[in-house]
Amino acid sequence: MSTIPPASSPGVPPAAWRDMEVNELVHRIVPSPNFGERALPITMLVVHYTEMKPMETALERLTTKEGGVSAHYLISEEGEVIQLVSEAKRAWHAGTSYWRGIKDVNSASIGIELDHPGHAGGYRAFADAQIEALVPLMARIVKNHDIPRANVVGHSDIAPMRKIDPGELFPWERIADYGLCLPCPDKFEAADPFPNEGAFILALERYGYDITEGRKAIEAFERRWRPERIEGKPDAQLGAILWHLLLERDRGGSR
Repeated sequence: MSTIPPASSPGVPPAAWRDMEVNELVHRIVPSPNFGERALPITMLVVHYTEMKPMETALERLTTKEGGVSAHYLISEEGEVIQLVSEAKRAWHAGTSYWRGIKDVNSASIGIELDHPGHAGGYRAFADAQIEALVPLMARIVKNHDIPRANVVGHSDIAPMRKIDPGELFPWERIADYGLCLPCPDKFEAADPFPNEGAFILALERYGYDITEGRKAIEAFERRWRPERIEGKPDAQLGAILWHLLLERDRGGSR
């Protein structure tokens, strides 16, 4: 069980402790001053990687005013769960982003940072201990806030022009096995229903992506739904996957 030190701790603004949840999944609380009030209800969960090593470097950036960023949680590769911002507050993790009509993603989401070197530092598989800590935390968040599986996304999904995290090695299918995000479709009712790249990109917009840069949006879709091959151009397989996802959404099967 986490314990909360006095709000008068040196360097910690009292507001940073306000509404901070205490639960058995959190090992440590290191409050960040970088948060605000929400303008929207919580409907999303966003997964990031830190792309910083050691983890203390990322923790310092996420918890100092000079860093200017934050997340609700940071999970070490060893499985330590650190809470930085109350779920009731708006953390600063998404930046300029968009998902399904929402432009203020920070207001509508919970952000989880995973301690990881990222693509710039030697991209590798995520540690088992880290994922084992992530899954119950995600499960609690999704249940408490009734977040649809389709709104459990990666940073690259909401900011395809700028971000590629958590990347192609993040185990989305393992997360989907627990019912916490959508699984990749494996049975298709149609193959390549989009006659050209423009039609595919417009369908990506229908699904929820920012298509300001079409190729980047395609890459983000590939990174999430076909991570073994990222080319930035649609084909029959991608078309079938997207068509199936749209059908399931329209049938109400995306929760």
